[in-house]
Amino acid sequence: MKLVMVVGAATPPGRLNNAIETLAEALAGRPDRASETINLAGSGIEICDGRKLEDYSAPTRAAVDAVLAADAVLLASPVYRASFPGVLKNLLDLLPVEALRDKPVGILAMGGSAHHYLGVDWHLRMVLTWFGALVMPTSVYLTGRDFTDGKLSSADGRTDLLALADTLFAFAESGKGKSFGPTPLAARFT
Repeated sequence: MKLVMVVGAATPPGRLNNAIETLAEALAGRPDRASETINLAGSGIEICDGRKLEDYSAPTRAAVDAVLAADAVLLASPVYRASFPGVLKNLLDLLPVEALRDKPVGILAMGGSAHHYLGVDWHLRMVLTWFGALVMPTSVYLTGRDFTDGKLSSADGRTDLLALADTLFAFAESGKGKSFGPTPLAARFT
């Protein structure tokens, strides 16, 4: 089983990236659980402009292919203006419906304080519903208090991230090859 983790920030790798790296290290010791990280800050993904996927650059196609091939996806996003940033929306705009349809997707959000915790969650859930993704019922939210010197130091944060990854893998294993619910409207009109 493979989990693709997307660091959906335009800024150079920081605390959010470190949280994903911490999770990747925890998963590395499990032979049945592989992970791959796509960091949008340095990925070279082009702006979605309506071209066919084959007309985009190799890095853009590689990111889309990674999400398509994943058994589960974890979207990590900072809170920007009470929502998720444009670089993450751009990647989602590039994905075909089948990239996330019937696929377990988890959300990791990070903000300056606890009162922002639902901004990313609400908006991402709306977009992921369009795809027909299987969005996990709960997400992980981190703040600066979960880090020391830029490193994830909170035991609760680490535990919550690993629990989310374990849930994503469990859903991926039990739902492999199954279709859930009616066809999303987005897939009916393509």
